[in-house]
Amino acid sequence: MQGGTDGIGKGLASACLRRGDRVLVIGRSERKGEEFLDAARAFGASDRAEFLAADLSTVEASMRVVEEITSRFDRVDALVLCARHYSWRRQVTPDGFEATFALFYLSRFLFCHGLSESLGRAQAPVIVNVAGPGGSVEWMRWDDLGLSEGYDGQLALAQCGVANDLLGVEFARRHASTGIRYVLVNPGTVATSFSGDYDPATRAQIEAMKRMGAPVSQAIEPLMAILDDSPARALSAFAGGEPLPIDDTGSFDAEAARRLDRLTRQMLHDAHPQTAAHGSLTTMIDSAGSKKADH
Repeated sequence: MQGGTDGIGKGLASACLRRGDRVLVIGRSERKGEEFLDAARAFGASDRAEFLAADLSTVEASMRVVEEITSRFDRVDALVLCARHYSWRRQVTPDGFEATFALFYLSRFLFCHGLSESLGRAQAPVIVNVAGPGGSVEWMRWDDLGLSEGYDGQLALAQCGVANDLLGVEFARRHASTGIRYVLVNPGTVATSFSGDYDPATRAQIEAMKRMGAPVSQAIEPLMAILDDSPARALSAFAGGEPLPIDDTGSFDAEAARRLDRLTRQMLHDAHPQTAAHGSLTTMIDSAGSKKADH
């Protein structure tokens, strides 16, 4: 569970543990990770709870976690993607990527494609991407995905929401034969910590949203239902519990999805040429069936 030490991810992790699942949580905070493990011990689930500390805004950390998961577990039944962090100032990761783009999109790209073979070995595999489906593809700054010009924190989130929709479209196409269900979810306004670095005006808005938001316990109910019985389609999307149309338009445009996939793979190879040359990055993102899907 990516981003499972806080908010919706934490709520899902706890609920899954309590019903008997084995849960691996990934997050930045060692302290929050220990709190998760302490809580698991408190209700007798320590043998089914694990935590990996990682700053997933870096490509190296995401690759390390994916490689550890694939080496330790024979399959992954469900991949839940929740990691996100707001920044009102533009920040750049050690890889040279804008930080919101790196965490909210690139890490999810690497997890999805890097774990596709492990997911494909499960009986009913599902990816639940908690993002913001249903935006406009016009929000994509194709010539400046890192928003080096005119950065705005809200735009960065909006662009990544669309990028995750496009990721789902292309993933479903590339892995159509695997049986993996890809579900994009906008849970609505939820009273979480709203992880981020906010300017004073935005902070005031966030505090108001916290007061109005649904409790995490309520927000995770439809997500648990998806984990238990995912939609039959290879790709589906929900906003506030209601299904969204997937019709090759807007943020689900197939041509835009292929374009972003090509750009992403090139960006990752350019940022890590030595890793790509040795094969580990290439193997991770060109998982089984991916190359064949391009021909």
